[in-house]
Amino acid sequence: MNDFGAAILAGGRSARMGMPKAALPFGATTVLERILDQLRPSFDEIVLALAPEANELFSVERAIANRADLIVVRDAQPWAGPVPALARAFAAANSRIIFACSCDLPLLDACVAAALCAMVAAHDAAIPEIAGQLQPLHAAYRREPAAAALSAMAAAGEARLRTIAERIGARRVGEAELRALDPELRSFIDIDTAADYARALRLAFGHA
Repeated sequence: MNDFGAAILAGGRSARMGMPKAALPFGATTVLERILDQLRPSFDEIVLALAPEANELFSVERAIANRADLIVVRDAQPWAGPVPALARAFAAANSRIIFACSCDLPLLDACVAAALCAMVAAHDAAIPEIAGQLQPLHAAYRREPAAAALSAMAAAGEARLRTIAERIGARRVGEAELRALDPELRSFIDIDTAADYARALRLAFGHA
């Protein structure tokens, strides 16, 4: 295919939502299953990063059923944040370019994800920037330099994933370029709160 892989982080606490975001119903499926279904046709491999089994907040059995090609890794410590989780996911991956995302993007568009992977080109990453804010968990990375940077960040106790843009040769993808792919930027809508979830349901299905 295209030597693009994907890494989905699904080991967070979902504290603001009050329930596991990955397991929220979304139509006939769940948010996590929808993301997996979106990415699977366009990506050579998918790595799913989860919390330790003892700290699992939701059952992943339905999401990973009949997905023999899915690589599952687990955090060494619960709730340690995205930096060590992504470092572990990248270490388990084999693809040259990895699209990294969180598990709370129910309107994720695989075409946008693949376009970001293509934008990496001669860079180490293609990281969207919306309203002045980097989106490192809806971004594409060259696996080897990113994995090295993430490992160094984790070892140094750096928890801010956005600082990876300062450690590798990252291309910042501006909002105008992103809107050419996704006019309403739906792919970037996350669901941190119940209001966010209701909005995503309205956009997808016309109701909350």
